[in-house]
Amino acid sequence: MRPNKIKQMWRDGKCATLGWLSIAHGITAEVMARQGFDALCIDMQHGTAEMKDVLPMLQAISQTDTVPVVRVAWNDPAAIMKALDLGAYGIIVPLVNTAAEAAQAVAACRYPPVGFRSNGPVRAVHYGGGDYVANANDEIVIMAMIETKEGLANLDAICATPGLDAVYIGPADLSFALGLAPRGDNPDPLHIATCDKIRETAHKHGIKCVMHCAAAPFAAGAVKRGFDMVMLTSDLSCMVAGVRAQLDELKAKTA
Repeated sequence: MRPNKIKQMWRDGKCATLGWLSIAHGITAEVMARQGFDALCIDMQHGTAEMKDVLPMLQAISQTDTVPVVRVAWNDPAAIMKALDLGAYGIIVPLVNTAAEAAQAVAACRYPPVGFRSNGPVRAVHYGGGDYVANANDEIVIMAMIETKEGLANLDAICATPGLDAVYIGPADLSFALGLAPRGDNPDPLHIATCDKIRETAHKHGIKCVMHCAAAPFAAGAVKRGFDMVMLTSDLSCMVAGVRAQLDELKAKTA
């Protein structure tokens, strides 16, 4: 089976980079995949992608060695299994509040007897290799998002969930949980301390911790603080920033 680069990097103690796809289009996925990210996530929760968009986007990403990841919209076993069958090598599940919910997400990603994933890797076997079914349980990465008051209260139990590879911090919803205004790259001391607590708890249980960032300066700080993967930027935010920079420069030079 094709090895999962993210698992290899984590075994080697390296921090991985993750890009984000908010736009549902194959050309955007292909261009982003060619920029050098270690992994790239198709966002089905807040992005524009529906399940019908996932297949062509995964096909576009697979032209590179970038690891294809899907954030499903909910902790829905059917959606998780479908994304995996189409070739996702990593799954991010939002709004995980309890150990039972984390265990359900893990089970949906693992074939029996470990989990209850149904056998039918319609594209995954072609992307991953002929021995996909025999080895997928060891290669697929499953990440549970910690971003609610309940999730924080159950953090220790969630991180102890057998088979969970990582917890993923959703900074905007985590801000809500802490009584703060939602934003990315939140410098508030309470937010920073909470993120560090999540990372420390994850590491205590032998799993990884991922930080969702909005720009390189904050992401660099997260790497130095010991996070195992940083989401750096998205296709949409880069497009907006690039357009604004060009327009602002034009206006400045023609004022």
